[in-house]
Amino acid sequence: MARFRSSTSNGDDAEQREAAAAADPATRARDYCLRLLTSRPRTRAELAQALVRREVDQGIIDQVLGRLDEVGLIDDQSFAEMWVRSRHTHQGLGRRALLQELRRKGVDADVAAEAAQGLDREAEEERARQLVRRKLAASAGADERVRMRRLVGMLARKGYSQGLAFEVVRAELAAEGTDDELLDELRD
Repeated sequence: MARFRSSTSNGDDAEQREAAAAADPATRARDYCLRLLTSRPRTRAELAQALVRREVDQGIIDQVLGRLDEVGLIDDQSFAEMWVRSRHTHQGLGRRALLQELRRKGVDADVAAEAAQGLDREAEEERARQLVRRKLAASAGADERVRMRRLVGMLARKGYSQGLAFEVVRAELAAEGTDDELLDELRD
């Protein structure tokens, strides 16, 4: 006569497996990382910091992140490329600011530099022009020297090089009809 397990014992087995998995620190760490990754992409360093804050053992951190890396859930190169495109397009950030943000997120300097290379000078210059045009309308009527200083400062804060900032502001003010003498001051 064959013995059959009752349906209650199958449920108990499943509960025991879940309890054992929940007790395993590596499983808890992996599950936490997966929850973090569902909200947005993250760098390996960001996940490592999150696990350190939860006081997870370094060996478990290395194991979990290694496995997530193997299966392609962590890819700092793809993250950096996506970050550069997104922040340049939506926030108007220049190359310098993008590199700084990627370093803060723990992306390797070489990986960050390679991702920023995808941002060509023409695209960076055009985005700077868009930012300046938007601010020009808002600052109409203000002293021309003040406008120039504010526009160059705005581009510098967004990570554009000084040379590019001066070049773009000068060209946009010239197109608006600003006095040539004031524009010459901007060149110096």
